[in-house]
Amino acid sequence: MKKGFKPISASQDFPKMEKEFLNGWYSKGIVKKYLNRNNSSKEKFSFLDGPITANNPMGVHHAWGRTYKDFWQRFWNMRGKKQRFQNGFDEQGLWVEVEVEKELGLKSKKDIENLVQGDKFASLEKFINLCKERVNKFSAIQTEQSKRLG
Repeated sequence: MKKGFKPISASQDFPKMEKEFLNGWYSKGIVKKYLNRNNSSKEKFSFLDGPITANNPMGVHHAWGRTYKDFWQRFWNMRGKKQRFQNGFDEQGLWVEVEVEKELGLKSKKDIENLVQGDKFASLEKFINLCKERVNKFSAIQTEQSKRLG
């Protein structure tokens, strides 16, 4: 009998394998158990994440920062400290507005006031709602990306 590794396909579907692992962890409650393992601890560790803006998918530079922050939280979790594991998003600000302006092809801030012809306030409301929609879309994408980071 020959010992060693079994042959593997040269065309592995790594994203599929990753999803299978994550689904297994969630279906067995492993993530929930890990996050709640120190709930009865008297010692606490607080970490407030300086969140990224939810205006685009997470870039590699965001993932790099989130990985370091996650490592620090896990370190204290393994030391028995109770914590919230609450990372979040910056859901307002200039960069969200800039991306919505690009999508709409606007050339100036004055163009925002004319999104609804003849109604400045309805135009502003429309622009605000478009910004909220963008944040909702990309915060959902970033949440999934964060789960994939671990």
